[in-house]
Amino acid sequence: MKISKLLNAVKHLDQVFEGVKNNIWKDEYVEIIAGDRYSICKGCEEIDLKGDNCAAPGTQPCCSNCGCSLAFKVRALSTACPLNKWGVIMDENDEAKLKKIQENKDKVVIPKKT
Repeated sequence: MKISKLLNAVKHLDQVFEGVKNNIWKDEYVEIIAGDRYSICKGCEEIDLKGDNCAAPGTQPCCSNCGCSLAFKVRALSTACPLNKWGVIMDENDEAKLKKIQENKDKVVIPKKT
């Protein structure tokens, strides 16, 4: 484990938390994005399947460049690939707004025209 990668993770703790949260509480929308992102990562020369370059031991597969666990990185919508292979989708505030809309979509009543 490289200390610089661990310090980078601490510096972006909000994005790490977002990825962990989205990995525990799965959302169809996030999973589609995560799948697309992971398919890009699988073809990247920086993917570390053994965990030699992960910021935290036992979190492979990870990105050798930043050390992030891909299980979390690809699910953090407010983060981007350090090699610019995929970008930010939305920040956490926008994600919270989207989830609120999704939760309330069945409660919205559209008045009928008379």
